[in-house]
Amino acid sequence: MTEAPGQDPHPSSAAAPPRVLVLVAHPQLEHSHITRALIDALPPVAPEDGRPTLEVRDLYRMYPDYWIDVPAEQEALARADLVVWLHPTYWYSMPPLMKLWLDEVFAFRWAYGPGGNALRGKALWLVTSTGGTHEAYRPDGHNRYFFDAFLHPHEQTAALTGMRWLPPLVLHGAHRVGSAELAEHAAVFANRIATWPGWPELADAEEPPVCSVADQDRPD
Repeated sequence: MTEAPGQDPHPSSAAAPPRVLVLVAHPQLEHSHITRALIDALPPVAPEDGRPTLEVRDLYRMYPDYWIDVPAEQEALARADLVVWLHPTYWYSMPPLMKLWLDEVFAFRWAYGPGGNALRGKALWLVTSTGGTHEAYRPDGHNRYFFDAFLHPHEQTAALTGMRWLPPLVLHGAHRVGSAELAEHAAVFANRIATWPGWPELADAEEPPVCSVADQDRPD
């Protein structure tokens, strides 16, 4: 976890800079080609120069036994304005620990359902990579659908919790990416983190839809 030295973990809303929480989920980060490069490109924590306060949580390092500290994760989410899910795409979804984290941390009556407003108003940004090329995610490719079709569960998760879903940053063909293309991709990622919330497209972004969940309609 990356924090500014001596920083108050619960600053007042009047003085607090925007906070960015990056949740990393890669089962073998030490062997990662893409995810590791993105982490290394992250800007330093320097709230005094106006950049966001940054917190990075490496889930596989923190929870090698898959025993997730739910209160700690919920506290980290509560501190954040922008939540970033940084992980490779596994079988059209997320790595297993990330899915377990989602199942346990986005709890009923906390993240959604009656009284579950803890995440409302925050933004969710997916940063992911695929082994398949861009051409593989087409109706005439072996994945049969454009990549956006596989993101509906992510987008609906944001909607259900009242978060604003941001256009994801996706790198296809991860195993074939050269050093120059990877460096350019990492620079885009780092710039987006460093300039949050000054993204031009946010001015025209729609508010998340309202998805009210009654007690008897809790989704499984």
